[in-house]
Amino acid sequence: MSGSQNGWADLFSAENRGSAITLSAGVALYATNSYIVITILPSVVQDIGGLAWYAWNTTLYVVCSILGSALSARLMRTAGPRGSYLMATGIFIAGAAICTAAPNMPVLLVGRALQGLGGGFLFALSYAMINLLFKESLWPRAMALISAMWGIATLIGPAVGGIFAELHAWRWAFGLLLPVTSLFGLWVWRILPKAQREKQADEPLPLMQLALLTGSVLVVSAGSLSSEGLINLLGFVIAVVMMLILRHREFTADVRLLPRNALRRSSPLYGLYLVMSLLIIGLGCELFVPYMLQHLHGQAPLAAGYITAAAAAGWTLSEVASSGWTGRRADNAIVCGPVILAAGLLLLLFTVPVAFGLPWLNISGVVLGLTLAGFGIGLGWPHLLTRVLQQAPEDDREKAGASITVVQSFASALGAALAGTVANFAGVSQGDAGAASAAFWMFLLFAIPAFLAVWIAWRSVKARQASGNAPEHLSRDLSQG
Repeated sequence: MSGSQNGWADLFSAENRGSAITLSAGVALYATNSYIVITILPSVVQDIGGLAWYAWNTTLYVVCSILGSALSARLMRTAGPRGSYLMATGIFIAGAAICTAAPNMPVLLVGRALQGLGGGFLFALSYAMINLLFKESLWPRAMALISAMWGIATLIGPAVGGIFAELHAWRWAFGLLLPVTSLFGLWVWRILPKAQREKQADEPLPLMQLALLTGSVLVVSAGSLSSEGLINLLGFVIAVVMMLILRHREFTADVRLLPRNALRRSSPLYGLYLVMSLLIIGLGCELFVPYMLQHLHGQAPLAAGYITAAAAAGWTLSEVASSGWTGRRADNAIVCGPVILAAGLLLLLFTVPVAFGLPWLNISGVVLGLTLAGFGIGLGWPHLLTRVLQQAPEDDREKAGASITVVQSFASALGAALAGTVANFAGVSQGDAGAASAAFWMFLLFAIPAFLAVWIAWRSVKARQASGNAPEHLSRDLSQG
């Protein structure tokens, strides 16, 4: 215990305190902004319209985050630590300013795209700079500190968004980010070094794979704008074709996005990536929960925001509880997690679109459903990420670490796009009856990825057990951090 305490003390020593605050604050900005926007979106739509584009606020934000994450290493080599952080901060501020003044939804989406690009830079740079700013013994603590920012964001984001939404001043929620992010930029200027200690060689980018990855999400999102089933289906078909081309490209290209052979069905990484993606997609319907709570259950924006944050709270709780598990317990967490996610979604199916006689009973069911959904994802999440690093070839470990962010962001964007497709097709804009119909179909259909994840997780665990357990030292190292 004392060793752990000394480790945290070293991280926040006079030598490291400034760097630790800088990296964690960058991630906190990215995460808090996400929860602010989820909370205020119903008020934004009520003011400037654009309900059909509702899901695009998250889709564009996350798609551009993927691009920012992929370009972060090149930005670091070109501009150095201080310059790269300042450039990311400037892009984020520009996006917030556009959102603050947006007269309509298309302009707001431009701002959201810039916020996503700047936020993606901040998110990826924080992980990339850990080995630059801290000695190796402090890396696990620094990783844990950055991850903890998402938990803090679930407390701050809904509060900020909810208060401004209830005051009918959603623009101030974006406007507040301008001085806060500017102060962060001044802190970066003062704390971070101008140049890297060791100059790294430039590496080419997998531009074709990035274009196919982001393009597939945008195609599904574009199809979601129509209430015509044929157009929705066409968007799905085009997206599937693009993903198949991406898979072929990963086998033949000299520059890869993922570790070598990761998308071959015989590779253990293939199953791990599938489970990760299906879990995140299953929670994609979370985006519309604040809107449905306000329109179907009469909840105030602040209350709706905090109810929705129950999913993130459940995720954090289960991830902390299971992070120290190894062996069979870790295997069970990976398999049971999707089961719990599916149970949470089915509970939401019966509580969000249907109002029972007692409002407190209905809202209690919504809170429990969201908590179970998040709990199910977090239960096996640290073990999925650890096994990605374990199963990757030794020379692809760095690429494997970066792939975690790419896969998670892609699945999040795809989940938001699919949620928008289901909501628009079910008639979410047609009053309370349309919102209830959208809620029913959304939670019913989004339970399918959760059940698929159960099957794939079970097969992945059985295959791993049959081939002999991989070393568990990485799991122990992460849990000790």
